[in-house]
Amino acid sequence: MKEMNFGRILVENRHKKGITQDELAAHIGVSKGAVSKWETGSSLPDISLLPQLASYFDISIDALIGYQPQMEKEDIKKLYIRFSKDFSVLPFDEVLAQCLEVVKKYYSCYPLLFQLGSLLINHVAQASSLEQRTQVMETALGWFHRVSSQADEPNLQKEALLMEAFCLLQLQRPSEVMDILEPIEMQTPSPEPLLACAYQAMGNDREAKKILQVGLYKQIMTLFDLFPSYLNLCLNDAQQFSEACQRFYQTADIFQIKTLHPSILFGVYITIAQGWLALGDTEEALNTLAQYTNLAVSDIYPLRLHGDNFFNLLDEWFDSELMLRSFPPRDETLIRHSMTQALSENPAFLPLVENPRFQAMVDKLRANEEGK
Repeated sequence: MKEMNFGRILVENRHKKGITQDELAAHIGVSKGAVSKWETGSSLPDISLLPQLASYFDISIDALIGYQPQMEKEDIKKLYIRFSKDFSVLPFDEVLAQCLEVVKKYYSCYPLLFQLGSLLINHVAQASSLEQRTQVMETALGWFHRVSSQADEPNLQKEALLMEAFCLLQLQRPSEVMDILEPIEMQTPSPEPLLACAYQAMGNDREAKKILQVGLYKQIMTLFDLFPSYLNLCLNDAQQFSEACQRFYQTADIFQIKTLHPSILFGVYITIAQGWLALGDTEEALNTLAQYTNLAVSDIYPLRLHGDNFFNLLDEWFDSELMLRSFPPRDETLIRHSMTQALSENPAFLPLVENPRFQAMVDKLRANEEGK
């Protein structure tokens, strides 16, 4: 991140123009001593002089004072990773204050607002009270709304709108979700097939294949994001719920999601286990939680997005296109802890607390959390 450094920039531009402090002072109508103080940083010019100085050096006022309203993509990624780590080792309030300070400085950097809003959402559970969690959610909502309404990147706008809807749901404002998302329009055709055909016509089969792999991967991830919500709506029909579970397991097996993207499975496993308990089938609930636990303690760390033997060109896309590349949304310490909490502190699993099999799973997760 680049800080304002008026003195250094003034010296650089004066030398570039080949003039002395006396000449600059005479043009602006101030003393040589005033210019000297500006350049050493011991004082700053009156704000009314900035347009005249900028015009003299033929640069913008922003360039003159070193103001950077935008943050580079790589800097955003580094900042997100740093704050994610800080949330795992520092007090929540301290890291939150740092996030708010950065946003004040770069309030017009929409990619940054989106990423820091996502960061807050991913760590809001660490807030000390319900009131603070609500405040953090409201803050993130405001950032997402700013991005969705003012950013000039269509994809970023769409992603921010969905995160805005998520925040509204968490804040128990469902009618506003309907206001901003309805009606659901027929999705425009995916651009990947046409783009792949274009590359193929140019003789670049490898790039065409990569583009189609990206399209397949995105659609598969969207499918798994839909499963939890649909499963919850099937709880009034045990047969339909069972069928939805089987479709999920079969799809996960076909695309080897345990290897390709294991973290996307955890939420679905929890939803399925809760569903079986609600339907009165404790054995199936425990079987599902066993899958959850075995995956959580398996050799999946460090959690990173990556390709596999089928999606063998995805890593190039992760490196070139995704702002955070393959990095998870939270520090691994917090991820392991949340995996334990999903069982040990989940009210839905209170009926299983005395069950020896369930207790063994929680113990296994805690051992994994401690790196044993």
